[in-house]
Amino acid sequence: MLILTLSYLLPWILINGRASYRRYASLLVASCFFFVCCFEIVYLLMGMYDSLWRYAEIVEFFRLCLASGVAVVVFVGGTLLIYRDVRIPTSVYMLSAMFAVSLTVYSRLTYRMYRNVQLGKNSKKARRTLLIGAGDAASTLLHEQFKAPSPDMNIIACVDDAPEKTGRYIMGVQIMGTTEDIPEIVEACEIESILLAIPTIDEDSKRRVLSICNRTKCNVKILPDIVKMITDGQDIASRIRDVRVEDLLGREEVQLSGSITQYLREHVVMVTGGGGSIGSELCRQIASCGPSKLIVVDIYENNAYAIQQELVRQYGVGLELEVQIASVRDSRKMDALFEHYRPQVVFHAAAHKHVPLMEDSPEEAVKNNVCGTYNVAMSAAKYHAERFILISTDKAVNPTNVMGATKRVCEMVVQAMAGRGTTHFAAVRFGNVLGSNGSVIPLFKDQIEAGGPVTVTHPDIVRYFMTISEAVSLVLEAGAMAQGGEIFVLDMGKPMRILDLAENLIKLAGFIPYKDIEISFTGLRPGEKLYEELLMDEEGLRKTDNSKIFIGAPIRMNAATFFDHLAALKQIAYSNNSQNLVQALVDMVPTFHHKGANLSDIA
Repeated sequence: MLILTLSYLLPWILINGRASYRRYASLLVASCFFFVCCFEIVYLLMGMYDSLWRYAEIVEFFRLCLASGVAVVVFVGGTLLIYRDVRIPTSVYMLSAMFAVSLTVYSRLTYRMYRNVQLGKNSKKARRTLLIGAGDAASTLLHEQFKAPSPDMNIIACVDDAPEKTGRYIMGVQIMGTTEDIPEIVEACEIESILLAIPTIDEDSKRRVLSICNRTKCNVKILPDIVKMITDGQDIASRIRDVRVEDLLGREEVQLSGSITQYLREHVVMVTGGGGSIGSELCRQIASCGPSKLIVVDIYENNAYAIQQELVRQYGVGLELEVQIASVRDSRKMDALFEHYRPQVVFHAAAHKHVPLMEDSPEEAVKNNVCGTYNVAMSAAKYHAERFILISTDKAVNPTNVMGATKRVCEMVVQAMAGRGTTHFAAVRFGNVLGSNGSVIPLFKDQIEAGGPVTVTHPDIVRYFMTISEAVSLVLEAGAMAQGGEIFVLDMGKPMRILDLAENLIKLAGFIPYKDIEISFTGLRPGEKLYEELLMDEEGLRKTDNSKIFIGAPIRMNAATFFDHLAALKQIAYSNNSQNLVQALVDMVPTFHHKGANLSDIA
């Protein structure tokens, strides 16, 4: 009301000397009251007092201008009808309308800016942040940050790989260069945190950008897809997440094909080792394909119970689920389970996988890995399962440790069983999976939380990595291709240095390697080698329809005598003669070069 009154009086002051105040004295007071009433009533009817002006956008100011225009029309029309004898000067109409619109807009805009500045004072201690990307996601984030500043984030500068954007501004934040300039900008602007705000970036580009960010000492975070955020109904700032190690791999997500769901749907599927990291993910993805029954077999009841409860919560009565606590070493128990359930598809994931521990207890590796695989495979053949898929490892190639040698023998079991009935036997070989039981990632995270040091066996040691979800999806895909005797090899991408992995994890935790968290080198463990191979030289490689799955040629072996050697190996294992057992493994696996373990004391 004050602004409107002032807007109407200002034109009268400006026309001083051109019109007589005495002539218009009574008209001035009455028309001023009418002017204010016209605007107030129109503003009220058009909802101008319903908006929170701290959050006003362009549309609010457009509506304000439109309401002011309507009010002016009402005022002019009203005065022409009411005041016929002494008419208001035309310049008053024009100037009062202009003042009313401009002063009302300016006052509300000033209030909006004042509120944001006052709230922004609370974020002075926020971390100085560099924004990667100057597109829609960055604009939306900056809008939200301007309206409701985060106490943890103060966006200082921006980078974008579009050269034409360099030097320009987005919401008052300067685009200072491209992603290649990140290290220099971080140092010049004293950046403490980096936020990747390109949700649609492809995996190769993400990996490149994150590798540049890792040359700095900054904590790196990622802004997820805005469409997903809108669907989830959550604000942007709350969905910003830390960079995960998976992001550094740069691997695309695998989608289950129709062939997978076809051979699993309405089939009885058994997963041995179903409570483990690989086995439980197998159960999750198999359950989503609609099997007629899913049988989870595991010796460790806690893991089996955990995956049982998870699947019950998710599927309820929609999934017929059976959980059996049993050891694959027990051939009679395996036979009884197969006779009762008659599984059509079997995924054999039960195994001992920890390399150093199996070096100390080679007989347990043979009992569980080799004998367990043989027991399950024999039952699968006896009860005419359609498919038997063995989960193998890259450590089976030119093995230097007992665990790898036993998995190599397991692959030989699969190839020896192929063709001895109607069951399609196959093995799927892949490298390390992030976050699996016994993997290096959980160990590193625990060491970082404890303040270090992070232990790496050798500065040059490299490993292949993929996510558990991707590995299992490709295992299911390979299972659909199985015709009998194949060793499927998954494309693991590029190998990663374990030292780089340790340094990245330390940086992602917000620390500086070798300064905040030390990295110590402990030396290669018994049976460990600097690099893993996915294929033996003599195996060759054959492509499949899936670009990430290959097939190795059959292993050269004497199938007629293989099972006799296998029986002898089992007898030695159950006699707990570790020294003779390792020699028996060397005899069965010519490529097994065991070194570093002194087993004479164990024997």
